[in-house]
Amino acid sequence: MFDKEIISKAFDEIPIIAFVVDDDVRIEFSNREAKKVIDSDAAIYARRGGEVLKCAHSTAHESGCGHAPECGDCLIRNSVIEARRGAKTFRQHSVLKLKKQDGDMLFHALITTTPFEFGGKPHYLLMIENVCELMMLKDLIPICSSCKKIRNDEDYWTSGEECFNRYISVDFTHAICPECIEKLYPEVAAMRKNKQAVILEQ
Repeated sequence: MFDKEIISKAFDEIPIIAFVVDDDVRIEFSNREAKKVIDSDAAIYARRGGEVLKCAHSTAHESGCGHAPECGDCLIRNSVIEARRGAKTFRQHSVLKLKKQDGDMLFHALITTTPFEFGGKPHYLLMIENVCELMMLKDLIPICSSCKKIRNDEDYWTSGEECFNRYISVDFTHAICPECIEKLYPEVAAMRKNKQAVILEQ
């Protein structure tokens, strides 16, 4: 049987934000990744998720997180409500409006919530996966009309290969399309056409 120490260690190694919450989305436990996005450990526990993450709507009502009109559409809260009924939410996209020192920011996340029971009480594992960088690729990407380099958020121009590798860990292999073969290597294109013609004749 695993002891609590190894379970806690494994929970800390999950590479995305993970909380254990109650049915009012009050945080009971968090992993190391979650602690990176909040101010201090003391400010986490027994507080609702929106307050800890600094959701822009968490201060819109005097009763706090979960009571503003916008909270009815909150996927985090709704996924916990669904989990109370025994349902699981798996990697559903949500856009959170978070308060930052330099103004509000939109935080794209995939939400996973699953219910479990411990000590005779219901609990919910809530995981929040940051996909802001992936969502950037769904927006318009500024690309140089001449050399085809891509401009990033820091106003730095980089190759398409570098950009895709950085944001979605995609590596490229190089090939050459038929149009470019004809333009750059006409003799190779002619040989290929002759070879195809011979195959068709057979």
